[in-house]
Amino acid sequence: MGDHAWRELLERFNATVRSAIGRFRGRVIGTQGDGFLATFDGPARAISAAHSIIEALSPLGIVVRSGLHTGEIEIVDDDVAGLAVHIGARIASLASPGEVLVSRTVKDLVAGSGIKFEDRGVHSLKGIPDEWQVYAAV
Repeated sequence: MGDHAWRELLERFNATVRSAIGRFRGRVIGTQGDGFLATFDGPARAISAAHSIIEALSPLGIVVRSGLHTGEIEIVDDDVAGLAVHIGARIASLASPGEVLVSRTVKDLVAGSGIKFEDRGVHSLKGIPDEWQVYAAV
């Protein structure tokens, strides 16, 4: 593809993701490579943002995966920390391309929203105590 075309694609990717996060009242906390960490004021908006990102990036030939969890976080300067952050990252690592995976916590909190889910089983998450029920938001 070449460096110039790659840089342009990456800029479009970043702008698209940031726009969707902002549109659904999220806040970008940080990036690492092509990964984004964002917080939202509600889990249904986080799910909507993830689906919007997938849809918006599809015409660019970019397929992403998302993992969502909600829980207590620590705010450290302009960053977030805590077990909830790690759970979200581990759930994201389980997602297939184009998939939005969520914890049972997220699923339970959006009850009545009309969002539908498919069971993806119980998983052990690296470095996280217990087993976690995971669902695909469809």
